[in-house]
Order: sequence, then structure tokens, then C-alpha cells
Amino acid sequence: MNPSPAHLTEPAALHIRADDLSGEATRDLLRLHLEGMHASSPVGSVFALDLSGLQAPGVTVWSAWDRDRIAGIGALKVLDAENGELKSMRTHPDYLRRGVAAALLEHIIAQARQLGLTRLSLETGSGPAFEPALALYRRRGFADGDAFADYERSAFNQFLHLRL
Repeated sequence: MNPSPAHLTEPAALHIRADDLSGEATRDLLRLHLEGMHASSPVGSVFALDLSGLQAPGVTVWSAWDRDRIAGIGALKVLDAENGELKSMRTHPDYLRRGVAAALLEHIIAQARQLGLTRLSLETGSGPAFEPALALYRRRGFADGDAFADYERSAFNQFLHLRL
């Protein structure tokens, strides 16, 4: 593990807030997320939401901040009265392996519970680029399961679910 740059604070200093996606830092991180998904996925296998998808009704985006620097983003898409979908989880490269994704995930799980959801699901890919995220989700209790919503299973995608 690389030592943390001296100018960055520890993850405990993170501030997580709802994000309207109007800020340049958030849009840049979203762009990086989409580029990464397209670079690591076969054509036609990227289901990451773009800016307009993240601004749709029923979707809430949160960003994690270290003072004035964005550290990560994540979103919750409400599918129905009981089910939600985790979307657009991305940690800024400067903050990898510092607890940002875990903090965002815990925040989103808490928000899903407050909404009365009973299951949180996600769709993701396969391969080395996806392994760190899969490890995080599985450590938190997400388990492999069936396709959900409008997704269809392929050789590339995976579906994980967490009972709330």
C-alpha cells in the first residue's frame, strides 16, 4: 500500500453530502468513472448512468469531500417501494484504499434503510478492474444473485444483493 500524500487528510475528515452534479469536480469524477467503465467493459455492457441518468427522478447522488477536494461519489436509484440499486460508485484516484468507498457505501445503505427499502442491489462487471469493488461489496455482506430490474445476465456482468 502506498503511503498517503501529506496534503490529504485521513478518511475520518470526509464530509458526505447530497450532490446536485453541478460542480466541476463532481462532473470530472463522473467523467472519469464513465471512461473507466467503458475502458474495462465490452461494448454494450456498460450500464453506468451518465449525467442525465443521475439527475433522473428517484436517483440521489452523494459526494465525499476532503475539505475542498472531491474524494468519491456514489448514488442510490430507488427501483420501487422495497428495492434500491447502488450506482456510480467511484473513488478519486488520489483517495484509493483510504476508506472513501466504504464510507460512501455505509452512507448509501443508511439512506436506503431510512427510505424503508429492504434490498439493495447492484450490477457490475468481471475482471481485474472490478475486483476491488467486488471485494468491498462482499465484505459488507452483498451476495451474488439473480439479475434484477431490466438487466439480463451475460458472461461479463454480475449481480449482488444486500438484505437491509
